[in-house]
Amino acid sequence: MKMSSKFADGIRVRSASKKQEKTSDPECQWDGCDKPGTHKAPVGRMKEGEYFHFCVNHVRQYNKSYNYFSGLADNDVAKFQKEALTGHRPTWTVGTNGKVGVSPDMAQSRSGHAGYYNKMRDPHEVLRQANARRGTQPRQKRLKPLEAKALESLGLGAKATGDEIKARYKELVKLHHPDANGGDRGSEDRFRDVVQSYRLLKQAGFC
Repeated sequence: MKMSSKFADGIRVRSASKKQEKTSDPECQWDGCDKPGTHKAPVGRMKEGEYFHFCVNHVRQYNKSYNYFSGLADNDVAKFQKEALTGHRPTWTVGTNGKVGVSPDMAQSRSGHAGYYNKMRDPHEVLRQANARRGTQPRQKRLKPLEAKALESLGLGAKATGDEIKARYKELVKLHHPDANGGDRGSEDRFRDVVQSYRLLKQAGFC
């Protein structure tokens, strides 16, 4: 190959550009070092995005002693770590946000008809106010066949309250308990039926 050919000229141009790239690296910022600063190291807290330029040996030495929380109190470090879990975004208690609160009666879960009504989310009291204007009460829970039979077994109607169910249960238990029925077989069967009916109603949230 002739040294004066166009191919030789291209090789010399490319090799010269590579030498310029190598010498374009900044000088290592470590005191007394004149090697190229080919590696970046963070400056520190409150100066995110700024970097030192060190050679490979000095960047390793710098990283060993680097501490992002240097100068911070323990409480501030703990606060930073806690906020980092949510990406330093504001958070609120479950069920609330920064502006809208939750009324206490909606936050509570009660049994019986009240518990059934509270399953309907009404944070702005729209349904309650509409019912008050119409003079109506919240719709009662629709009875299942077994629930209706259990109430009938206790001698109660569909509108019986939790307190009425408990009172009737205690009354029937005392009346038909094996210790009080004198060995009557029919009374024992009635006692068993009362207990099963009460358990079913309790599990269904009536009392």
